[in-house]
Amino acid sequence: MGRAFEYRKAAKMKRWGTMSRVFPKLGKIITMAAKEGGQDPDMNPKLRTAILNAKAQNMPKDNIDAAIKRAAAKDAADIKEITYDVKAHHGVQMIVECATDNNTRTVANVKAILARNGGEMLTSGSLNFMFTRKAVFVIDKTEDMDVEELELDLIDYGLEEIEEDVEPHENGDDLPILRIYGDFTSFGELSKAFEERGIEPKKSTLEYVANTPVELTDKQMEELDTLIDKLEEDEDIQTVFTNIN
Repeated sequence: MGRAFEYRKAAKMKRWGTMSRVFPKLGKIITMAAKEGGQDPDMNPKLRTAILNAKAQNMPKDNIDAAIKRAAAKDAADIKEITYDVKAHHGVQMIVECATDNNTRTVANVKAILARNGGEMLTSGSLNFMFTRKAVFVIDKTEDMDVEELELDLIDYGLEEIEEDVEPHENGDDLPILRIYGDFTSFGELSKAFEERGIEPKKSTLEYVANTPVELTDKQMEELDTLIDKLEEDEDIQTVFTNIN
């Protein structure tokens, strides 16, 4: 499957061992979505998506409910989404996506991590031409699924590409999945299409996809892993998107 698959597999296996760090981040997104659009997931697509993504990461229902309730609390933090453009070694660029109630704290933490691990923060928007915002969905590929038929069916909803892949499972097996890509403006329409067809995505996100990915050696990958790990350990950082192939 190549280095890209092994990189994703190692990252996912590692996340299963750090759920104590993942769940608070998922909770932030749920709280933010509930505060923005209301606490009823049937009337709030953003909240519904956040809940589905949390369930896909095995977040307990009690944690999800608590995150929703926090949105209505009088002292609820005002959480904002913010991104930082980053340059690292070996031609690697990153877009660091954060959810924070204190931008001063977050930017200071990010700069400190970069300074210690060979990264540099760029002017906001510097990498706009290097990445494209995409709607990305991951669904299980069942034995009776006709991928070509699904592709034709979803084109009218904004589908751009379907990629067959495998994803590591906790039991060690690699399970077949489909990664479905569309323009970010098609996120709502594609989400609706899945609902109408009774398909529940394992993941539904907006991602920054590199226009020109770079290839790294194993040694270079290890070096970048250290920087990415340190960034992902920060409680305000939700996702680190890179141009690593």
